[in-house]
Amino acid sequence: MKLLKTLSILSVFAIFSCNDTDKKTETSNTDTTVDFKIDYEKFTLDNGLEVILHEDHSDPIVAVATMMHVGSNREKPGKTGFAHFFEHMSFNDSENVPVGANRKMIPEWGGSRNGGTWSDGTVYYEVVPKDAFEKIMWIDSDRFGYMINTVTKEALEREKQVVKNEKRQRVDNSPYGYTDEVIRKNLYPEGHPYSWTVIGSLPDLQAATLEDVKEFYNKYYGASNASLVIAGDINIEETKDLVKKWFGEIPSGPEVEDLSFEPVKLDSVKALYFEDNFAKLPELRMVIPTVKEYHKDTYALNILGQLLSGSKKSPLYNVIVEEEKLAPSVSSYQSSSELAGEFVFRVRANANTDLDSVKVAIEEGLKRFETNGVNEKELKRIKAELETQLYQGVSTVLNKAFQLVQDNEFGGDPSYITKTANLTNAVTAEDVMRVYNQYIKDKNYVMTSFVPKNQVELAVADSKEAEVWIEEVKQNVANEEVSQGEEAIYDKTPSKYDRSEPPFGELPVFKSPDIWKGELANGMDLYGIENTEVPLVQFDITIPGGQLLDPEGKEGVASLFSDVMMQGTATKSPADLEEAIGLLGANIYMYSSDEDFHIAGSCLTKNFDETIKLVKEIILEPRWDEKEFDRLKQALETNLKGREANPNAIASNVYSQLLYGEDSRYGIPSSGTLESTKDITMEDMKAYYKNLVPSQATFHIAGDVDKDETIAALQPLNEWKGEAVSIPEANIEANDTAGKLYFVDVPDAKQSVLYIGKLALSGKDENANNLDFANEILGGGSSGRLFQTLRIGKGYTYGAYSNISEANVISPFTIRTSVRANATLKSLEIIKDMVKGYESSFTENEVELTKNKILKGNTRAYESLGAQLGILRRMSKYDRAEDYLDKNQEELINMTLQDYKSIINKYMNEEDLTYLVVGDKATQFEEVKKLGKPVIELDIYGNKL
Repeated sequence: MKLLKTLSILSVFAIFSCNDTDKKTETSNTDTTVDFKIDYEKFTLDNGLEVILHEDHSDPIVAVATMMHVGSNREKPGKTGFAHFFEHMSFNDSENVPVGANRKMIPEWGGSRNGGTWSDGTVYYEVVPKDAFEKIMWIDSDRFGYMINTVTKEALEREKQVVKNEKRQRVDNSPYGYTDEVIRKNLYPEGHPYSWTVIGSLPDLQAATLEDVKEFYNKYYGASNASLVIAGDINIEETKDLVKKWFGEIPSGPEVEDLSFEPVKLDSVKALYFEDNFAKLPELRMVIPTVKEYHKDTYALNILGQLLSGSKKSPLYNVIVEEEKLAPSVSSYQSSSELAGEFVFRVRANANTDLDSVKVAIEEGLKRFETNGVNEKELKRIKAELETQLYQGVSTVLNKAFQLVQDNEFGGDPSYITKTANLTNAVTAEDVMRVYNQYIKDKNYVMTSFVPKNQVELAVADSKEAEVWIEEVKQNVANEEVSQGEEAIYDKTPSKYDRSEPPFGELPVFKSPDIWKGELANGMDLYGIENTEVPLVQFDITIPGGQLLDPEGKEGVASLFSDVMMQGTATKSPADLEEAIGLLGANIYMYSSDEDFHIAGSCLTKNFDETIKLVKEIILEPRWDEKEFDRLKQALETNLKGREANPNAIASNVYSQLLYGEDSRYGIPSSGTLESTKDITMEDMKAYYKNLVPSQATFHIAGDVDKDETIAALQPLNEWKGEAVSIPEANIEANDTAGKLYFVDVPDAKQSVLYIGKLALSGKDENANNLDFANEILGGGSSGRLFQTLRIGKGYTYGAYSNISEANVISPFTIRTSVRANATLKSLEIIKDMVKGYESSFTENEVELTKNKILKGNTRAYESLGAQLGILRRMSKYDRAEDYLDKNQEELINMTLQDYKSIINKYMNEEDLTYLVVGDKATQFEEVKKLGKPVIELDIYGNKL
């Protein structure tokens, strides 16, 4: 499951309603005073469970979040990682729910589910269509109160492998993955509950016993140690009765005492280095102990982090990025948890940069901050941005549930966001300087230098080598071969209620949102969806071309151009433009993809007019700043070099090249390569600028504005002119890779990244939807066969999925997973056999299951503004009708078993698939040859060896 850090209440997870009744006529665009009113009802069951209900009828969906006040901070040395491990175990089985139902049935009801563990807590959450609401109450309460009797030794051993694979994927096989472990070990004293990582150590996990699981459950999983939030399309009074029925009999559990630790104090600076097997760039972190979450000074420290590094006017950015050119970026931030807090400086430097120079540059930046103090305009900008972030946090019912449940469980008040808004807005320049002097200036810290293998000379001088336990993955390890095993034998816990599966409620009907269209005088098409739930708008201008318009041999021009265009205007320096956008609480950005160029953004509704004026200025008055161009080109080189260390990035790039060929634009990353970008010049930027033509562009918008208001706000864009350009047609010829297995060596990799697939069809193809439907059973989420077999059945991976890409040209059907290294061959064999037998095993049952999953899933799939924007983009790009979602549903309903079998045979034939393995050659190269396919070795760039 996803490892969560305690969610900052300055984050987007917020819930409130604005009392401003005339927001659309408000003219102020820098006032950050926002009046919040929390809308919820709270009550406590007899067993001590605190329940918060929030009614929201904007979509026919319901979110449920249960938060346990127990995280890795309740563990003991020698038994680390147990809170997270127990979260995994909780999803396996319970007394009144079939084995595996939690992971399999919820997606089949059209819902999604997951959990997360961090230092202080564990959260379980689900979002389902309204008709499955009581089913979720049944399954969630059973997981909470009735799972411990069902735990078997076999299930325990299987889940150990899943968690170990998660650690391998997130930590052991990832650049800089061990940084958190090194920092925690040295920042916190031995025995402190933050001195180990949330995921823990693999030896501790392997040693976990059935008795450990039961002890942990009985000690911490009582109702009185949790909060439950239900948000969405509910009736409050009816829901109260359901909560009492399903959750009321769960035992209270023993009282869990609050933890209390003295603030951490460092007697000296601790400097450590580590040679990272996967890193290509040196990285420096400096971590200073500060204050815990909900402390009054967290608000000023959060703002301090932004002031030091969060803009082009910030001192750390000026010194490190602009003047010394040591790195493409720098970050500083406050990270608070229940028992302690940390202030972090982080710089991933350019290749071959001595981290001593980075440390000196940080010190120089801090000296400038001390001398110059707080820029009041910057302070105002940060507060405006925070206002927008708070509104963004109310855009989905799940985010509402998250914020309510966290603030109730850890802050003692579900409406704590009201205090957050007020306390943040009240922060003054004097407060910021006070916390800087009190917590940061001249304080001791833990400093880590993570450097590429054999580049110890880049580490900060006099650093000591960090101690890190590194797993050795061996072949044929008996305890890593696991299975589901037999179900546990036990007596069911008595209940006065029938705890069998409840029926579905009334089926919610999905209806496509109302879509309006228009056109500006300059020929730009307009597509919009009005959504009045929150005072926000999100927009996107799509211009055809993207990487297709890059000069041959200079792939990456469009991507670099998207960054260059945001570096100021003719009348605004890069810093001035950034400030102007920030003072509106807005976000404007550009990016390029294989086929399109995008100008996108979001803002408060009240600031939409002013935001569009800035968009117009950015488009029509480029600055062409040579200094910024040089900086961005260096940053691009650094980022491309960094990707060479990431096995997943290597796999993605090589896979595309295999399918499309090295000469195809679609076989080259849209950001380019080190070779293709090295000779790009400013003249290439100016030449690409001519491709921005409004008559070929489409403006998409979703949010709290109607058609007339949008057209009025967009009038300044009519000054944008240009002659249509010719978009090259890509000639796609499938490479001769079918039936072959390609291998890329990443020495000492703890996992193998697998990409398996073939070019299938275009997003314009009439079968595109049908192939998507046909894939659902194979690889559509946690209920798919890939996930159920490779993770749930075998414990080989943390996740396994398949999908169909969408583009104008023929695009791939792809299976993706990362498996533990010594299960590479077995995983390949399973996937091969599964795809071979997919057509014959697809029955009428799968037809009905697919229909049910997708139809019900649509009720929640288009809830957010971003998802609604996606509807509009697909309409305009693929020339789909306004009701294409409804037509897709009709197509799904009418698909027969033979239709599915035909699609599978045509597009998912195993013999046509290309296999790619990125892993450790020393242990796996000879193994994969046993699959029976020709094996060809490549380097990390896709070149044959």
